Amino acid sequence: MKTAIVYHSSHHGNTKKLLDAMAQEGEVTLLAAASNLDVDLAGYELIGFASGTYASRLHEDVLRCAERNLPSGKPVFVVYTYGAWRPKLSNLEQIVRSKGGMLLGVYGCPGFCTFGPLKLIGGIAKGRPNAQDTAAAAAFFKEVRSRVEGKQPRG
Repeated sequence: MKTAIVYHSSHHGNTKKLLDAMAQEGEVTLLAAASNLDVDLAGYELIGFASGTYASRLHEDVLRCAERNLPSGKPVFVVYTYGAWRPKLSNLEQIVRSKGGMLLGVYGCPGFCTFGPLKLIGGIAKGRPNAQDTAAAAAFFKEVRSRVEGKQPRG
């Protein structure tokens, strides 16, 4: 199943670690949001949006890419990492609804964070995401993909 995941992962690469584990499941195209703000997602059967948490939201480039490029009626999933606070997903949920899509699931886990004053204490969530987190992300992706494949007409 052709899957695209539009993502933003900076600072410590936490989100990218999860996505690399998912990509090993096959037929996954990882698209960095900043360099793919106008990407054609129509040829993908499943679309993911992934980001670290920035001011309690997914990264603005990911949201902007979703708003511009999410085709109508596509199944969507979300992956995120967070330091202190989980993101509010209402902006992305609204975009998916406005495009007639269906949000199939969300996977999030802590990620090493040294933003602002956290740097003074050496950061939080050290060692995360870890091997257990990446394995859980891959299992989440397999489950979401199997739900979509179960709805696809057999040829």
